[in-house]
Amino acid sequence: MKEYHERLIQMLIDKNGQLTYEQARTWVELLWDDFETTYAKAGWEYKGSEMTERIVTQWISNYGDKLHEFVATNPKYKKFLIQ
Repeated sequence: MKEYHERLIQMLIDKNGQLTYEQARTWVELLWDDFETTYAKAGWEYKGSEMTERIVTQWISNYGDKLHEFVATNPKYKKFLIQ
């Protein structure tokens, strides 16, 4: 799974130069866990890390350049993302 995360972290850093490596790693972990948790709670069968990577890749492609703005509007995540 570390290989998946490293690819996604690099993709996010390339998309959003405002994020540090640690912030990008935190975002990838949050997005990854959020997708897998939501998918499981919905009762869907687990499709593997490849499926999760595809979804997180799509989220990074669509929203990655704006993720640094998320903390301002969602203070509940501030403790995870502010160094």
